[in-house]
Amino acid sequence: MNAIGPLAELIAGRAAGPDGYVRLDVEPGVWTALAQGCAAGSHDLSALWVDDDQVRMALGGEDLRAIVSLRTEAGAYPSVAAHHVPAMRLERAMRDLHGVQPLGLPDSRPWLDHGRWPGRESAARYEFLTAEGEGLHQIAVGPVHAGIIEPGHFRFTANGETVVRLEERLGYVHKGVEGLLAGADVARGAAIVGRISGDSTVAYAWAFARAVEAALGWAVPPRAVLLRGIMAELERLSHHINDVGGICNDASVLTINARCTLQREDVLAVANACFGHRLMMDRITPGGVTADLSAEGIGRIRGLLGRLEETRAEILRVYDSMPSLQDRTVTTGIVSPDLVRQYAAGGFVGRAAGRAFDARKNFPYAPYDQLPFDLKTRTTSDVDARLLVRMDEIVESLKIVGLMLDWLAPGDLRSGGPAAAAGEGAALIEAFRGDVFMNVRIAASGRLVHVHVRDASWFQWPLLEAAVEGNIVADFPLCNKSFNCSYSGHDL
Repeated sequence: MNAIGPLAELIAGRAAGPDGYVRLDVEPGVWTALAQGCAAGSHDLSALWVDDDQVRMALGGEDLRAIVSLRTEAGAYPSVAAHHVPAMRLERAMRDLHGVQPLGLPDSRPWLDHGRWPGRESAARYEFLTAEGEGLHQIAVGPVHAGIIEPGHFRFTANGETVVRLEERLGYVHKGVEGLLAGADVARGAAIVGRISGDSTVAYAWAFARAVEAALGWAVPPRAVLLRGIMAELERLSHHINDVGGICNDASVLTINARCTLQREDVLAVANACFGHRLMMDRITPGGVTADLSAEGIGRIRGLLGRLEETRAEILRVYDSMPSLQDRTVTTGIVSPDLVRQYAAGGFVGRAAGRAFDARKNFPYAPYDQLPFDLKTRTTSDVDARLLVRMDEIVESLKIVGLMLDWLAPGDLRSGGPAAAAGEGAALIEAFRGDVFMNVRIAASGRLVHVHVRDASWFQWPLLEAAVEGNIVADFPLCNKSFNCSYSGHDL
């Protein structure tokens, strides 16, 4: 993507802050032009949120990042989704949470509000979209599912076994995260953020820490930076190997799933032995980390890397030798690469469709700005490609962890304190399923005024609807697992 169009022109000559973002206030006409620039592919929509009486957009392009703010007029503003469809659910959620009115929003239905919030009148019955044609029927799945998974409702319209339309209804695990964070101190904020989506607790904690550090001019010791990277890659490895097993399980190949499950347990056990927590929750904090890595721990991780590579190679060999398995994954769940680019989808969903975006590469942060690793993409954008991208990334993560272990030198785990008491900062961190955006605003009291979090799933869930269309109903679990979007990270 070339950095052309209204965003590049708007921020030309303006200095970025310590977090790499240019911040500026705009008028409604410029706001709309930037929304149109997203639709034209001049730049990407990274996040969209409400902060007091302003609506704000985080935008990105090649080598440029900006956060633009528009003051609402009596709570109203020009809709971004009227020009750029990927903003649709974001604006519906903003209206539910803050009461702002996006003028021209094409879909007026609520998103997170299910008509059960205290102090509000019950919402009208939620009307799903209709489909017309001979012999169509609907299948309702969820929000309660078999097994231990989060709740979400999926409304299929099908012709026989072929899916004509899938429509999602989410929001069942809304927790009021923004309200919980408002007024909290930084330590409390870090604990809350680390629990938004437990499978990405390291990535979320790191995003929050980097945003706070940018806002307050808080330096991080070199050893702590490397330890953060090691934890993040262990988190990535544990979920990638688990997802590969889950995809194979939904294709009825239970032996691969069993091997992957055992390997993920190996990763979690090593993480617990090295950092004192299986998920490494609360181990990253603003200013540094709360757990060190001993010489014994380094040895444990090196042993784990060898076992992971052995497992990865064996799984890939078995996968490549099973035509019956590939018959379920190849050409299943294809999502158009053009649609992936429109939604600026990250992670394995984006890279499986040829979108070479990874926050560790495109907007590098320490220690990744010094680490050599390859960004692998595929082009078929099907279940097979999303599985193979995960396998590619396991190879790179093993290499990255080995290098970080080599570079570890004695040093402090946390710096003394921030240079300032108040400020604003943002961060973009690559979690295992894609980029997590975080923006924080801190008052002079040291308490959080506002925190906005955007999980990669916001731009991946809509693509799952497109990927399932034209497939059989029985392949939905396979497609769904290949995306593995977060419910909790989305519902906030």
